[in-house]
Amino acid sequence: MLQRPDKNNDGRRVRGADNKRKIVGALLNLIEAGNARPSAEDVASEAGVGLRTVFRHFADMDSLHSAVSERMTAEIKPIIDRPFAATDWRAKLDELVDRRVEMFERLLPFKIAGDVHRYGSVFLTAEHKELVRVQAEALKRVLPAKLAGDKARFAVLDLALSFDAWKRLRQDQGLAVRDARAALRFAASALTSSEPGR
Repeated sequence: MLQRPDKNNDGRRVRGADNKRKIVGALLNLIEAGNARPSAEDVASEAGVGLRTVFRHFADMDSLHSAVSERMTAEIKPIIDRPFAATDWRAKLDELVDRRVEMFERLLPFKIAGDVHRYGSVFLTAEHKELVRVQAEALKRVLPAKLAGDKARFAVLDLALSFDAWKRLRQDQGLAVRDARAALRFAASALTSSEPGR
């Protein structure tokens, strides 16, 4: 005999997925509004769900940050995957700077919030290391082999074009996006000016 689908179970599943979406959206909203350390209570209130619902969906804040990270990764992936219009390495480097500005500016409030929790979070620490690795690999692919192989110069260029540099320019120095972009471009140009060719 076939079992009939349990409509109550299906309803709970739908409500559960809806609550999870609300909770992730609430965390995103709170962080974008400048709350770098939203509590579970803040998230529950913003989502319009009970505190127990927040904890039922996310056993700890790491799992909630992981869900937010998935959403942010999906949002910035088109920026990362966009093909370069330029054909020479210097123009590609300029494009890379512009992409990073676009990506970093979108990630800024979320990375600031994540950095608050990073040292107590295995997930956020691993995520940060992966971001650093991906950025370095993307930069190496744009540069001539000689420049990418110059350990000291590459390390400084990688640092100058990193999210950490962007955060310092925007948050600590208070530069406007336009001025912070100009600073990254200046650093890229200064650190590669002795390299011949285009």
